[in-house]
Amino acid sequence: MALSDTDLILKAQDGNISAFEELVCRYDRQVLSIAMKYTGNSDDAKDIYQDVFIRIFKSINNFRFQSEFSTWIFRITTNVCLTYKSRQSKRVKISLSGSEDEEQESIIMNLESDRNDHPDKIALDSETGKIIGAAVNQLTPKQKICFTLKMIEGYKLREIAGILGCKEGTVKKYLFDAIRKVRKSLQEFSYDGV
Repeated sequence: MALSDTDLILKAQDGNISAFEELVCRYDRQVLSIAMKYTGNSDDAKDIYQDVFIRIFKSINNFRFQSEFSTWIFRITTNVCLTYKSRQSKRVKISLSGSEDEEQESIIMNLESDRNDHPDKIALDSETGKIIGAAVNQLTPKQKICFTLKMIEGYKLREIAGILGCKEGTVKKYLFDAIRKVRKSLQEFSYDGV
């Protein structure tokens, strides 16, 4: 029988590495998924993933069961994403290939084409993904994380507020502004007659 998160946390706090590894296994996909969708780059996402679990390992003894363990992990993840974004904006980044744009497009939109899809539909979906990806990248870091958690990951406002450590009204404001900006960007790229 599998141990509960609480049992694993208590064992990890006592220094049991296997218990900590089991906690990592339970949440690693979700952490990596959030990081991938936030950064749009697998290398950056892996850096964030590693940083998140290093922080969790170093601070597991500080977890006091005042919230769900998952909420605590996702709060750390969003904080690392926001910190990483601010560090990244201070660096000059030059892409020598289009692969990053293609990867970002597939991550943000999760567009999966059927082999039977018409080539025109595949091209349109690809272009739409690029436009939406560009629009999302124009958001502030907090708008982007709220947009990612709500629209892509499917979290509820209450959960996002818990993860970010703010009020639901604040999350609503970030989401409202994010959706308005994305919608405006999409309207600029829309064309008549289609």
